[in-house]
Amino acid sequence: MNRETGPEADSAAPAQSRGQGARELVPASRNVLGGLAGDPRLSIWLIRAILALAAGIGVTVWVGWRFGLTAAALVAIADTVYRSRTTSVIPASVRVTSAQRRTERRLLLLRASGYVALNRRTIPGSDSVIDHLVIGPGGVFAVDSERWDRRLPVRSTGDLLYHGPYSQQDRLKHARWEASQAAERLSSELGETVSVRPAMAIYGPTVPWIVANLSGVDVFGGRRVRKYFRRQSRTSRGDRLDSGQIEDIHVAAALALPPGR
Repeated sequence: MNRETGPEADSAAPAQSRGQGARELVPASRNVLGGLAGDPRLSIWLIRAILALAAGIGVTVWVGWRFGLTAAALVAIADTVYRSRTTSVIPASVRVTSAQRRTERRLLLLRASGYVALNRRTIPGSDSVIDHLVIGPGGVFAVDSERWDRRLPVRSTGDLLYHGPYSQQDRLKHARWEASQAAERLSSELGETVSVRPAMAIYGPTVPWIVANLSGVDVFGGRRVRKYFRRQSRTSRGDRLDSGQIEDIHVAAALALPPGR
């Protein structure tokens, strides 16, 4: 619908309508402030501003405001460059959801190879969620899907896993714990021992190996999900499952590990 504009239209508008329009600006501004408050970069901006302000005041007191302004700008630039190389501004919850969805799509294509998957299953009595419990000819697997900042390299030293300078041993430890919890509950549900193998699929940075077993966890790039499970079907011996066992474990898992939110 066309709307008349210009000074005449403004003067012809009833005072009540103009007042109502002015009142509508208040919620909009609150929405903007609310959006800023929820921005994951807000804390980074605040720290950068404090550092720049401190540097500017210190140099101003020492040699004058011109040099202080320059110092503040240099500190802000240096902090921006440093964080661009070391910090991901994507919230953790968003990264995990994106990684889970990518793995789910790959797992769907493994149905023809005899694999079934239960995604986002909670461990009773805890806040933990198993991203993917995968059951097939190669055995039972608890897969943790991770999306990491692609700007930082993935590397390993012995059994240690690093993303840039940051150790990921806690993530590996948690992956082992999730697998052990799944094994315990499946074994209890079925009345026989069920082994669950922990695995981690990483999205974002390049993983410079095919599959590495680090601290008891199989670690590989997310694009290798299908190849990983097909390989397990060929190489597994003691844990190899037939179609009847796969179905039994699938039903038991649905009962023992409730779906997550």
